[in-house]
Amino acid sequence: MKTNASAKKRFVLTGSGKIKRRHAFKRHILTKKTTKQKRALTHTGLISRVDLKEVKLLLHI
Repeated sequence: MKTNASAKKRFVLTGSGKIKRRHAFKRHILTKKTTKQKRALTHTGLISRVDLKEVKLLLHI
């Protein structure tokens, strides 16, 4: 079975087995967002516990 191509571009597996992701809403229409908002969106986050099972299925982990 193939790994989902869009998922493998979006998520990274950490050494401890967690899955990292980027924040949404930082591609365009940035003029109306505050500097603080944009700076916060720069940092990576982790997949929430609720979505973990589905993302692992897509990545075949």
